Amino acid sequence: MIESEPLVVADRITRSYRSGGILVESLLPATCTVHPGDQIVLLGPSGSGKSTLMHVLGGLDLPTTGRVSWPALGQREELRPSRITDVFQGPSLLLPLSVIENVRLPLLLGGTRSIEATIRANEALARFEVDDLADKLPEEISGGQGQRVAIARALAVRPRLLLADEPTGQLDSATALLVMDRLLETVRELGAAVVVSTHDPR
Repeated sequence: MIESEPLVVADRITRSYRSGGILVESLLPATCTVHPGDQIVLLGPSGSGKSTLMHVLGGLDLPTTGRVSWPALGQREELRPSRITDVFQGPSLLLPLSVIENVRLPLLLGGTRSIEATIRANEALARFEVDDLADKLPEEISGGQGQRVAIARALAVRPRLLLADEPTGQLDSATALLVMDRLLETVRELGAAVVVSTHDPR
């Protein structure tokens, strides 16, 4: 069921910047609306603007032209740490913190009590089968394990919208399917929306 207010509305947004005096258009005009419960895939080759679009939709970057708003979520400064969460393409875990501390951090920043944050962090890690890594530092785990921890961290806060940029890029095909199944299952349970970018049609 679609709520009356969409989570994100983007109207003819573009993003460009100058590099060495040359104008680079990293996002051509894009218009879209994301409603609660939507499951959206951005499919395209590297360099096609998928990450840029995700960053603008999530308020991490501002459009050069056009307008983006979050009718059901509030103002840009209110979106994080819990209304919109991100899984980035590259490593995003904080190196001085253990796995469990990385997952707890957004919960604590959002006002969740410490005990509850620990319970929810452990549940999220278990869902993605990385709870045995809870006390390890990011440098002690593989890139694929780190990606699963990052997904657990993004979902532990129970967001309204998850933006996942190549979330299975460092995983083998069997693990990638498992992780996507768990990710979509969790999003459905939350009644949240998810936007996933990928270059892989599978």
